[in-house]
Amino acid sequence: MNWQKLESIDQLQSIKDESKETPVLIFKHSTTCSISRTTLDRLERNWKEEEMNVQPVYLDLLQHRDISKQVAAEFSVEHQSPQILLIENGKSVYDRSHFDINYQELKEVAKKISSN
Repeated sequence: MNWQKLESIDQLQSIKDESKETPVLIFKHSTTCSISRTTLDRLERNWKEEEMNVQPVYLDLLQHRDISKQVAAEFSVEHQSPQILLIENGKSVYDRSHFDINYQELKEVAKKISSN
């Protein structure tokens, strides 16, 4: 996976803008959590660029708690970890956390968005 790192609050506006052309996936990761590590590994193991017309963005929420809080506020989601948010047209259209993060389901949602 070709992760773009989310390391400043200013990037959130860029993500919103970019999501008007290509959906953006934000993965909020806690580097000390085994569930988060397992979920990230599973997502990376299954990810196929040719199946996903999505820009993946990685947020280390322990290093960037302020950004994590802003993500929750900006996209009107409750903070979870691990958590994915799929951003389209500047809004979160899909979010999941913990073991509800499922590549196949994410792929189907991304496919529907891309076909609109």
